[in-house]
Amino acid sequence: VRLVESGGGLVQPGGSLRLSCAASGFTFSSYAMRWYRQAPGKERELVASISYAGGSTNYADSVKGRFTISRDNAKNTVYLQMNSLKPEDTAVYYCNTRRNSIDYWGQGTQVTVSS
Repeated sequence: VRLVESGGGLVQPGGSLRLSCAASGFTFSSYAMRWYRQAPGKERELVASISYAGGSTNYADSVKGRFTISRDNAKNTVYLQMNSLKPEDTAVYYCNTRRNSIDYWGQGTQVTVSS
C-alpha cells in the first residue's frame, strides 16, 4: 500500500487549497478513505472520510461547510477541497486507509494558513 499526498502550501486566511492523495498497491475502489490532520503539539484528528464508492461522506464539525472530500476511483485518487481556510486549519494533512484492521498512512503534506 502506498499513499502519496500533494497540494499543500502556504495560503492566506479565507483562501483555498486542494489536496490530493494518489493511492497504489491495493484495490482502491474497495476501501473507504480518510483525511486526518495533526497540528503542532496536538493529537492527530480525523477531518473527513468517504466510502469506497463515494456515496457517503463525513466531516469533523470544525470543517463542515468548508471542506469537501471526493474521490476518483478511475484515477485511484482521493481529494480534499479546502475553502475559507482559517489559521487553525494549519497542520500536516495525512491520507489514510484501513485494510484488515491495519492503518496505512501517507507521508503528509503541510498546510499553513497565515497572512
